[in-house]
Amino acid sequence: MRIPRIYSEQSLQPHTRLVLPADAGQHLARVLRKREGDALLLFDGRGGEFPAQITAVQRQTVTVAVGEHRPLERESALAIHLGIALSRGERMDWVVQKATELGATELTPLYTGRTEVKLDGARSDRKVRHWQQVAISACEQCGRNRLPAVHTPQRLGDWLTATRAERRLVLHHRAAPSAAAGERPASVALLIGPEGGLDDGEILAAERAGFQPLQLGPRVLRTETAPLAAIAILQARWGDMAGQGAI
Repeated sequence: MRIPRIYSEQSLQPHTRLVLPADAGQHLARVLRKREGDALLLFDGRGGEFPAQITAVQRQTVTVAVGEHRPLERESALAIHLGIALSRGERMDWVVQKATELGATELTPLYTGRTEVKLDGARSDRKVRHWQQVAISACEQCGRNRLPAVHTPQRLGDWLTATRAERRLVLHHRAAPSAAAGERPASVALLIGPEGGLDDGEILAAERAGFQPLQLGPRVLRTETAPLAAIAILQARWGDMAGQGAI
């Protein structure tokens, strides 16, 4: 049986005892039916992980004994910053979850001309906290020991100006057929538009900011599909999905 992985906001130290947060304790005790003596893996997002053992379960309160630090990393050498237009419903949750699994290091939701979602300050803060929790859950599932940064939504123009990635790509179906090529970069910024795509002015602004146009193929991909396909291709080309026989 797979050993559960749990994220801790607290900085972990070996050979200490720790009371897990209530939500993690409830999940372990009530959902997974874990008991005293069961094994866990803990990580605090600072790198590596810690084996742990449950020492007490009292309703939703779970206490664990933390073991030795294991300096195990599963991060790609390619840093990918995904800038993606905000979308409705669960589409953003899906993108955050899957982009985390695929190894993206940063994600910034963007306001573009065709973005239909508008978030005020309080709602924006709640959404960011929710997406951060989605990323945490994805890290617990996929084995990452470092959390991707999920940023506050920004205007597209501000993000274009602030981006400092070594390689910059804007995905749109009006580009000439192309694929990621050239020398292996250390970092990539990937821009994805909303349903309906980026408008001509936004594509021009991105190109003026150093973004190269990218097309993945003859089919028009949905806004929640396109970033995942692109990230997988970038990881296969330049990141940790590369290997013998990689494209």
